[in-house]
Amino acid sequence: MSGDPERRRVLVSHADQPLGRRIVKRLFWDERVAQVLAIGDGPPPRSFDHFLAAPDRRLVYARVDLSRHRPVSNLFHSQVRAHRIDSVIHVPSHGPGESPNRPLVAGVATRTAEARLVLQQCLQDRGIHDLIVLGSAFVYRLTPGNANRMTEDSELNLDPDAAADLRSWVDCDMIFHGEVHNDALRVVLLRVPTVVCGGGAVFFHPSLSAVERNDWPARDLRPLGFDPLCALISDKDVALAARLALHSRHSGVYNVSGNETLPLSELSRWTGQRSLPVPGPLLRVASRVAGLAGGQWLRVSGDGPQMRYGFTLDTRRAAEQLGFRPGHRIGLARAGDGRVQIETPEI
Repeated sequence: MSGDPERRRVLVSHADQPLGRRIVKRLFWDERVAQVLAIGDGPPPRSFDHFLAAPDRRLVYARVDLSRHRPVSNLFHSQVRAHRIDSVIHVPSHGPGESPNRPLVAGVATRTAEARLVLQQCLQDRGIHDLIVLGSAFVYRLTPGNANRMTEDSELNLDPDAAADLRSWVDCDMIFHGEVHNDALRVVLLRVPTVVCGGGAVFFHPSLSAVERNDWPARDLRPLGFDPLCALISDKDVALAARLALHSRHSGVYNVSGNETLPLSELSRWTGQRSLPVPGPLLRVASRVAGLAGGQWLRVSGDGPQMRYGFTLDTRRAAEQLGFRPGHRIGLARAGDGRVQIETPEI
C-alpha cells in the first residue's frame, strides 16, 4: 500500500446499501485513494469479495451500528485511527425496508441520530479533515406548481407538521449545514433528488420505495390531482459527485442532479411500482388503516407539498466549484427476458 500522503484514506458509511456500494467501488479504482474503510449494518456485499481478497487490503469492511454512541465511538477510536482515515463520506441509510417509522433512538429518528454522531466524531478526531454528506433535495420549501427552480440558497421546508421522514431530512441538513464554515473540518453537503439505479430501484424519494418491482407487494397511495415533476440522478453520478467533492478544496452546500426530469406517475410506471392516486381526504383514513395493518399491504406517501409540487435543481455551483457534470442519462431498455426496465447508460 502506498505511503503517499496525498492519497486519501476514506470511510464510507452504509456501504452495504446500494449507493454506499457504488461509492466504495468508485473509490476503490481511484488512484488517489489509498484505502477505503467500508461500514455497514450487515455482512459485506458479495460484490466486495474480490476487493476484500486483494493482498494490499485497500478495502476493509466493518459492521457498526451508526445510530448508537458506543459503537460509533469505538469505531473512531480504533479502526479509524488504525487505518489513518482522513476523510468520511456519510451515506444515509436508504436500503429496502427503510421507513420513517423505524424505531427512534432516544426519541430521535435513526437518520438524525446517525448524522449527529458521525459529525460529532469527525469534529473531535483531529485526523479527519473532510466530511462529505449525501442529503436530500426534498428539504426545500415548495410552492404550488412545477415551476420551482431550487438553488442552494432556497428556503427549507421548516413546517412543524411536515411528515416525519421529511423532518428528519431537514434536521440532518441543518446539522451539517451549520458546520460548512468550520475551519478545522471541511464539510460538503450534496443535496440529491430522486436517485435511479439500473434495473428500476429508486431511492431518496418520499413516495417510491427502495425495492425491486418483483418484490413490491404493497399499494402506495398519493394525493389525487397532482403529478409532481421529479428531478432525477443516476446512482453512478451520485458516486461521481461524492468523489469530486472528496478531492475538491471547496466546502459548502451543492445541488447535484442529472439532466432528466419525469412526472411522478411516469417514474412510477417506469420503475414498475404501483402508485395509486386517491382523493386527499381518503389519505388520512388510509394512513390510519396502514398503521393498523403495519404497512404490509398499504403504504401512504403523505399529502405534503413534496407529493403535490415538483421542482428542478440549479446545479451551476457544483459545476463551477466541484467540476460536476452528469455523465449518465436515464432511459428505458429491454432486459434479457424482454421486459422493459429503467437503465442509466453513459451519455
